[in-house]
Amino acid sequence: MSFFSIIIPLYNKENEIEKTLQSVFNQIFTDYEVIVINDGSTDKSEQKVNLFSDERLRLITTKNQGVAHARNLGISEAKGQLIAFLDADDYWFPMHLESLYQLNQNFPEAGLLATNYQFYYSDKKRITPIFEGIPTEKWSGIVPDFFKSSMKYRLVCSSTVAIKRVVFDEIGNFKNYNAGEDNEMWLRIAIHYPVAFNNQVGVYYCMNTANKISELDTKKKHFPPLNEFLDLEKKSTTLKKYLDLLRSEFALKKKLSGETELYHFYYNQLNPKNLHWKTRVLLQLPTVVLKILFYIKKTSEKFGYNVSSYH
Repeated sequence: MSFFSIIIPLYNKENEIEKTLQSVFNQIFTDYEVIVINDGSTDKSEQKVNLFSDERLRLITTKNQGVAHARNLGISEAKGQLIAFLDADDYWFPMHLESLYQLNQNFPEAGLLATNYQFYYSDKKRITPIFEGIPTEKWSGIVPDFFKSSMKYRLVCSSTVAIKRVVFDEIGNFKNYNAGEDNEMWLRIAIHYPVAFNNQVGVYYCMNTANKISELDTKKKHFPPLNEFLDLEKKSTTLKKYLDLLRSEFALKKKLSGETELYHFYYNQLNPKNLHWKTRVLLQLPTVVLKILFYIKKTSEKFGYNVSSYH
């Protein structure tokens, strides 16, 4: 039985998956299995995976059912004590799994383990997040307030985490949403378990690849409703603020796509006072103006300028 099971959902990433897998096989910590779930790719992604002959690698091909289904299938097939996730267009630094292993040894009470990451635009442009409540010097430990630390940048993302198998037995698997399902999962874990974090960068979160979620293409996207947390957030100011941040994001995306009813659904659950002034303004703008601003934002990002709508 391997210590780690690494689950990689794969959909039309023929240009990235080789480098992603190579970053796994370059890990210093080697006690792992790799489960690639080919989620109905229509390009040469599967052929690229088959170029690797490592006995630790398994490829499972299914019809396209979305990333939540792919991750859950991987969980059901996993044999490791810890389950780590990696998106098929992100890359790990060689020490990533070793860092997660040490977190597990040092903080056995933690249900979620994660390393820091960099937003990777190009070799010349990389941004390392700084999180409130987390030291900027070399540090690892239990995060004092996961929700407070996740307000400006998300403290964890799908390629940075490892989760104990027993956690899924306790709180369930990924829910069947095709957008925001990962944040909803980390949220559930952080409510029930301590989170251990190493602030050394272990992951490149790649911003320059195809198939990233588009804010304009959201009519096909189903976001978590988040209303199951209404009672809990009454007891925690930082949980409420974090949930309202997520709601504002979902509301803006639904407004961009013209789904007025869903925009109001998310907006009516949040307290605008918990949001940055920019977010409050954007939520009140007409959809046509939002689309113009969104176009300007995406164009600016191509030239290396990243302007947040949320802080």
